[in-house]
Amino acid sequence: MLDGLEEEQSSCSSRSRSSTGSSASSLEDSDEEELGGGRLAQLTSPFTLIKTNGQVYTCPGQTGLATCEMCGMVGVRDAFYSKTKRFCNVSCSRSFSSNSKKASVLARLQGRPPTKKSRVLLKHPVTTKLGTSPQNQSCQQGGARKSACCTSDQVPLEGFDWGRYLGDGEMTGAPVSCFKHVSMATAWAAVSEGVRLEVPNSDSGLTMKVYWIAGIIKLAGFEALLRYEGFDGDSSRDFWLHLCVPDIHPVGWCASGGQPLVPPQSLLHKFSNWRTFLIKRLTGSKTLPPDFSSQVQDSLHVPFKRQMRVEVVDKTHLCRTRVALVEQVIGGRLRLVYEESADGTDDFWCHMYSPLIHNIGWSRSIGHRFKRSDVLTMLDGQVNAPGQLFAKVREVDQSSAWFNEGMKLEAIDPLNLSSISVATVRKVLADGYLMVGIDGSEAADGSDWFCYHCTSPSIFPSGFCEINNIDLTPPRGRTGPLQPAYQAIACNSTRCL
Repeated sequence: MLDGLEEEQSSCSSRSRSSTGSSASSLEDSDEEELGGGRLAQLTSPFTLIKTNGQVYTCPGQTGLATCEMCGMVGVRDAFYSKTKRFCNVSCSRSFSSNSKKASVLARLQGRPPTKKSRVLLKHPVTTKLGTSPQNQSCQQGGARKSACCTSDQVPLEGFDWGRYLGDGEMTGAPVSCFKHVSMATAWAAVSEGVRLEVPNSDSGLTMKVYWIAGIIKLAGFEALLRYEGFDGDSSRDFWLHLCVPDIHPVGWCASGGQPLVPPQSLLHKFSNWRTFLIKRLTGSKTLPPDFSSQVQDSLHVPFKRQMRVEVVDKTHLCRTRVALVEQVIGGRLRLVYEESADGTDDFWCHMYSPLIHNIGWSRSIGHRFKRSDVLTMLDGQVNAPGQLFAKVREVDQSSAWFNEGMKLEAIDPLNLSSISVATVRKVLADGYLMVGIDGSEAADGSDWFCYHCTSPSIFPSGFCEINNIDLTPPRGRTGPLQPAYQAIACNSTRCL
């Protein structure tokens, strides 16, 4: 976990190692301390100095600060290289002369007059990237925050704040691993309470973006209640953070990438030897896998694209399907617009694994009713969604003890999802699909029959509600208990269901 903390000063700018997500390695003590891949010099002065891969950082409010004219990093003047203290290390000093002409040109392009002591050629720019300003840092750790689990074309919503709603962690959120259909569900086993992370430090007092180690106190879905390392039992500085944001990293990421690892200014008085402190705290602890960020990005990839054509249930006639176009894809949810909708307003949303959508040609293959589209040709950019993108149903053997038309069963009413009703198998389709009608409320033309697969958790054998003490909705107009003769023609084998 602490790989990279023992890099030699002579090679710290050229060598990096990443965390393996396992226990921290033991390190030998030395006369110098290192955080985030650089050295933490043991000083007699009252301020704390952190030098990372040639860049020096210090706590604000101290005297004797300097700015490296090559990389632009701020640090303690006495720790800088050369008599003039213009550079943070010898590498910056040597690079400055060869790059001064290039820096001068860049200064002109940025609308600033070039100077001999140009500071525009930054190794790690701190003001040009999204999220590096103090405003963006505070946005990430409090208030309205943008969700990371969004596609690139989604307009982020900055409304509800889960962190504020969850408060100090008394509420319990359902774990991500319970939701097999969402991104990161399969990779969430690596995330648990006690795992250490490197996250932005909002209590550094510095204008530049710096990081510190935090531990997961509690999980609630993708949200985690975090506590900076060093606060121990003090929960006053705990904060909620979405674990899929780009600024979540495994321990060791700062060391391998040359990023500053700076303790919160509220803790500076508590410890004088930060290296020893971190080794003691992190040895034997767990962190995220080194490719966690890549896993997050990969999980956000959705195979469905705009303008793909699918077959979907006709919401005006449940007994049939019709063609619809995918207009939006957000978090695995699809906004579908019926192909014949001229203005695009005849739409609805469903998940990409919903049993309501199928590939083009599905209805014909199983004998389901289908409404032909008035659109005769596909427009440019439109394509039929590949069959492998849709949820697969279990193969079944329909050769014996199978459903027949007229058999009775209990089914969730698709028009009233809160009730289980007496129903009838109206048609047996191929591949284990059935057309089911709700007794007593069926339309004369069968337009409200609904297609269920035999493995659907929405259909049950007759008597299911009775043994589970659930109210069964009788056919319309019938209030008393069902007669035995009415139940006699129900499927006599639970194998059907």
